[in-house]
Amino acid sequence: MENIINQRQEKIIEEFSVLDGDQEMTIFYIMELGQKLPDMDEEEKTEQNLVKGCQSKVWLMAHLTDGKVTFNTDSNTAITKGLASLLVRVFNNCTPDEILQAEIYFPERIGMNRYIGTQRSNGFGAMIKQFKLFAIALKTKLNV
Repeated sequence: MENIINQRQEKIIEEFSVLDGDQEMTIFYIMELGQKLPDMDEEEKTEQNLVKGCQSKVWLMAHLTDGKVTFNTDSNTAITKGLASLLVRVFNNCTPDEILQAEIYFPERIGMNRYIGTQRSNGFGAMIKQFKLFAIALKTKLNV
């Protein structure tokens, strides 16, 4: 059986294929995805929750419920919030092990770097790293 993270990535690839590489529509769609993400409470937007390595401000929190990780994220820019929302969609409600074993391939398959440039690509990599760091921390918590 294909794992849930890969199923979610395939769904994202399918959605983006409809846009047929149209840069303006793709960026608009990414921003639209971000708008669907609930805003974080202002008191959660702390230095401690900031993702290091992003040019924009990105806040990320993770909670463990019944052995699965739920993520909450926000950003001060629409496109970055949209990018973060894609990662929440891929990783949300998965176990720490599923997150740690996941190979994130959808950005390459949708040609994301064509739309977001080098700076945001580096920031996106930092976001993926932070999601995985949370998974490590929460896995450790599970095994205590």
